[in-house]
Amino acid sequence: MGKTYHLEDIIKSRTFRFERLVLEDIDNSPVFRFHSPEISDQETCLFHRDISHGDSYFEILHNFIEKGLKDRRTAPIVRFADGEYAFYENDLSCNGLYKQAESVEAIQKATPLHIEALKVLAESGKITPLIYPGNTQHEKKGFFSFLRKPKGDNSASKFVDFLFNNNIELNRDSYLPFYVVYAYLTSKSFASLVDGRKICIVNSECNMDSCIKWFERLFSHPDITFAEIPDSYVATRWETMKEDILNRIPPDTELCLVGAGIGALLVCVDVAHKFSIPALDAGHVLNMMNDYEDKSNGPRLYTTWKL
Repeated sequence: MGKTYHLEDIIKSRTFRFERLVLEDIDNSPVFRFHSPEISDQETCLFHRDISHGDSYFEILHNFIEKGLKDRRTAPIVRFADGEYAFYENDLSCNGLYKQAESVEAIQKATPLHIEALKVLAESGKITPLIYPGNTQHEKKGFFSFLRKPKGDNSASKFVDFLFNNNIELNRDSYLPFYVVYAYLTSKSFASLVDGRKICIVNSECNMDSCIKWFERLFSHPDITFAEIPDSYVATRWETMKEDILNRIPPDTELCLVGAGIGALLVCVDVAHKFSIPALDAGHVLNMMNDYEDKSNGPRLYTTWKL
């Protein structure tokens, strides 16, 4: 018998499907020109059967954050992509743009903490993985399979297996598409929501003038503070730095934007829990706000809005 993949199961059961993520007023063509047209494959993502359109996911995220602000509710939102997928496979290729793990042993030691955080995230927040046809392909087994190289990869499928094998389900309430977070954080809707609010940027660096100007261009004036975090190994050393960093966040903070690589899961979950607020894994968008877009190797999908 062949291996059963949980992603295939939830698609075969019609709980989820693949569909192109269309968001009104988003224009990805500048990103295609900068990188390559092939990146358009990532526009196709996982949709729950109850969700008919990409704008519905955008609205779900907006309402979730708005309620978290209004009710002072724990609301972590964390993205997962190639780096995280490698990390949970004990693969040191997770060390891409930033240093994430010192060794395989360090990953293995930290993994139980990540699993517990993922369970909390599934219950109180949103898991937002990058899942598209190109990273869910499995090598076909057969008599001549050794002659054929597999196309794409199956890293996202393995991540879904990792979740389900640890009793963490993707469902309508726990899941959002990866790029909806980028689209929302770069939108006028988000800028308007945080206008006048106290937000804290939790990142290794912060160009405050650039961040202020970023929001001003969207006619928003949040009260921004900065809590510095190490630029490496947060994913494996969070327990040793946790209290110090949490104490740097002003107690009246209403929302946090986090940049911590693979460690963003642990940071967002603990920040959201301690302060009863939304804590968003902002990643590339923080680079945009800080005028450091080059650190992300150029623009990303769903961050270019039509004027």
